[in-house]
Amino acid sequence: MDVVSWLLPVFILIIIVLVAALIWQMGARSQTPRKLANGNAPAIGTQWQSVSFTSHGSKLEGWLLQPASDALTREGLAPLIVIAHGWGSNRTRVLRYARPVYEAGFAVWMYDARSHGDSDSISAPSALMFRDDVLAAVEAAKQLPGIDPNRISVLGHSLGGFGALLALDQGMKVRAVVTDSMPVRFETMMKSELRRKKLPIFPLAYLIPKIWLIRARISRTQFKEASIPLVLAKRAGFSEAGRTPVLMIHAKGDDFISAEDLMKLKGELPEGLVKTLFVSGNGHSQSEQDPVFWESVLPFLINNNA
Repeated sequence: MDVVSWLLPVFILIIIVLVAALIWQMGARSQTPRKLANGNAPAIGTQWQSVSFTSHGSKLEGWLLQPASDALTREGLAPLIVIAHGWGSNRTRVLRYARPVYEAGFAVWMYDARSHGDSDSISAPSALMFRDDVLAAVEAAKQLPGIDPNRISVLGHSLGGFGALLALDQGMKVRAVVTDSMPVRFETMMKSELRRKKLPIFPLAYLIPKIWLIRARISRTQFKEASIPLVLAKRAGFSEAGRTPVLMIHAKGDDFISAEDLMKLKGELPEGLVKTLFVSGNGHSQSEQDPVFWESVLPFLINNNA
């Protein structure tokens, strides 16, 4: 065997190892969300306090906003809305939802998920992390002073909404769930993120999710069970039937997570199982600017927390 024929396979092997290492590094970096710090105080028109709690051993920071009226208070206890932000966001960025909610008479409980805002970080955040943090936030909310533990609902933006729906399958008991601009399928979120960073869909959209699962120690069984259509089919519906009312909202012109995901899901589910609303707007974080948003969300929350 001459030197060239011996070196060629070695060279090819080195190239394969280097490419694999590069893709692994890209996967690890994409699994590290940006950490946006919050201000010292939320810009709101009601009383508030800082409250922390734990999720899987990590400390999470949050704000408890008091209702601006006692319109919904019973026997000194107010209903509460947990607001869950999405990937790379924090509680400050979802303050845009707060004012109509606390002005209607709800307390508002908002927090930074792990690896976000001012909360502790972990090595491999995932959609299941958002699920577990919503579960922990709801349980912590039940212990908050002045809060009715039997009248708690969740409003989740993007991956925060994704985690909230997955939490229903883990036994989360709430009066209602509202999702806004939520990716219905994990693949949609991954492809959207690659497009935003101008990276090739193939083969990264197929390789990076596997890296995420390995780093987060999520089994294929757990991944398959984290299916929004399956969870909704089992858990969503009318409270009288022991299910949780769900309202899913998406901006028609969302330029990050397409509304087509929700349109397709609506056609797949039995009629009436979930409520859907498509509002005006071209951004991923603008749905609440359409007046139709609050015309639907507030009555939905009030009626289900009566």
